[in-house]
Amino acid sequence: MAPRRFLLLAVAASLGAASAAASVDYTPYVRASVCSDSNYTDGSPYEVQLDNLLHDLRDGAIGNGGFFQTDKGHWPTHVYGQAMCYVDCDWSMCELCLQVAPSYVMTKGCPNNKRGAIMYDWCYQRYSDEQFFGHGDFFEHGMSAQGGSNGDDAVSMNQTMWELVTGLIAEAAGSPRRIANGSQTYVDSRGNSQVMYGLVQCALGFSPSECTNCLNTTLASMPGTATTAKFRRYGCYITHAPDPIDVSTPRPQSAGGPRRPNRRLVVAVCAASGSVFMLICISISVRLLLRRLERRTHSPRVASNEADEAMEHEFRQGTGPRRFCYSELAAATDNFSDAKKLGEGGFGPVYRGFLKDLRMEVAIKRVSKGSRQGRKEYASEVRVISRLRHRNLVQIIGWCHAGRELLLVYELMQNGSLDLHLYSADNVLWWPVRHRIVLGIGSALLYLHQDWEQCVLHRDIKTSNVMLDASFNAKLGDFGLARLVDHDRGAHTTELAGTLGYMDPECTITGRASTESDVYSFGVVLLEIACGRRPTTARPDGTLIHLAQRVSELHGQGRILDAADPRLDGNFDLQEMECVLVVGLWCACHDQSLRPSIRQAVNVLRLEAPLPERMPPVGQAAGPLLMPDSDSTGHSSSSTQQLI
Repeated sequence: MAPRRFLLLAVAASLGAASAAASVDYTPYVRASVCSDSNYTDGSPYEVQLDNLLHDLRDGAIGNGGFFQTDKGHWPTHVYGQAMCYVDCDWSMCELCLQVAPSYVMTKGCPNNKRGAIMYDWCYQRYSDEQFFGHGDFFEHGMSAQGGSNGDDAVSMNQTMWELVTGLIAEAAGSPRRIANGSQTYVDSRGNSQVMYGLVQCALGFSPSECTNCLNTTLASMPGTATTAKFRRYGCYITHAPDPIDVSTPRPQSAGGPRRPNRRLVVAVCAASGSVFMLICISISVRLLLRRLERRTHSPRVASNEADEAMEHEFRQGTGPRRFCYSELAAATDNFSDAKKLGEGGFGPVYRGFLKDLRMEVAIKRVSKGSRQGRKEYASEVRVISRLRHRNLVQIIGWCHAGRELLLVYELMQNGSLDLHLYSADNVLWWPVRHRIVLGIGSALLYLHQDWEQCVLHRDIKTSNVMLDASFNAKLGDFGLARLVDHDRGAHTTELAGTLGYMDPECTITGRASTESDVYSFGVVLLEIACGRRPTTARPDGTLIHLAQRVSELHGQGRILDAADPRLDGNFDLQEMECVLVVGLWCACHDQSLRPSIRQAVNVLRLEAPLPERMPPVGQAAGPLLMPDSDSTGHSSSSTQQLI
């Protein structure tokens, strides 16, 4: 047994008396516990990493207000961990829970298991040899506590609970702290006015969509007859009661826990208070002076020109993303060090950062203000994407413009962009994951084109702008070229924008972006995902050919499945593969009038509508495609939006 486990056991033993004195039973809720079948051996490298991880989780959560997640080691001994306190508990109980958790999970909860999740009254702790950050799962495992019941008021209580909690869920998903509490009044069966108080909480690492998903799943299992209820899950929490619910105020301190003040030390400190006060004043003065000098030499000056002020005023009118100080983002990225660099975008680099106040990892895009186009993209990102809410869109968290710097802060996508995985020399992205990504991109584009209050033209859909979260769910990002148009307008005249290979050929001539031009780009992406090839490839004789034309030739020969990525080695669903390839060709028709709407394309991809009976060759016009009379929305399937 590793030495640190003895240390954890010693800590647990020393806290036993305190636990008994507090009259709190810290035996976990057994039915909520989750352990794996795979095991590690005593003294193995994995156990060493797990010991280190649990130690850091305990200290990190205590020192950071009740939530912390981290990882240790490298494959095959890589281990990920997370600990969270439920925010309505007394902070001293939270600390005690976090102190007890590490020793229990290794010795009793999930001994020698490579994955474990243990839930207590006031906190939970989980670890795994697989990455799970930012993902809401284990919905079926949780702890429920209910008290009081009033059958006469069941209907009104249930309605009030749903209205209250539903509103709080939306508020928490948009809150940087992923917490929301409030109250709502209702009239009971005797005509008296009553108040119901509620609180919802998500893990800080959750995106807004994952937070909403976890809370909605929990809400669906809650009855409406209890006057008091607590429903705890790994990653989220819902509670309501007839009395106000206090949110705990953390008191971060060392991992050793609260200590009794030393009387002699207090006397000594009081006697020397005058000298200490003088030293503190001098220290503060020196620090302020150094900080002022540092700002002059290293950090950009705060923007003061009229354009920046106007842009800042506009951003502040919106809701959702917050303004960050440059110093916050510089500290989060180690002053934008090369070690934190994730990649290079069209108008600047992207860095990985950790925001201490939000206790979460983020991606920070750095755009040079010297570029006119870069400035336009920065403004477009904040104006457009900050107003959108969809599980398949990258969520923007905040923004900053200072001096010559334009900075955008996004939720971190742990698995990077889709193109990195499609063309990885080491790993193959298997078909079930690719098909889920296809449906995710389609769902995002359907939301942008038809389901939001305005039509959003993305104008730069490509695999490098499709990001993948920890569970390989697709999220469309990079809205720097996006434009808003009314739903009754089919096109938007603008300067030429996009990426060659993905750009609608007609758009390159007219300069008019439209939903049809987005659909064309979507079709190219579908073909790229299915074929595992870049949009433009070379023939054996060295001449270049567009991917859509290559697939169209195979389709005309009745051999469309030969276009499938050979690295899949035939391991795919034949119907799904054919569907993705044919819809990709359909969307990539050069004649805009022959392309489907995004809703038609998504219906076919979901296998909710049949494939078109005839497909025109790429680059050639043909008669109308024969389709069913109507799609799932009841609109004529043969209708297409026309350019204005």
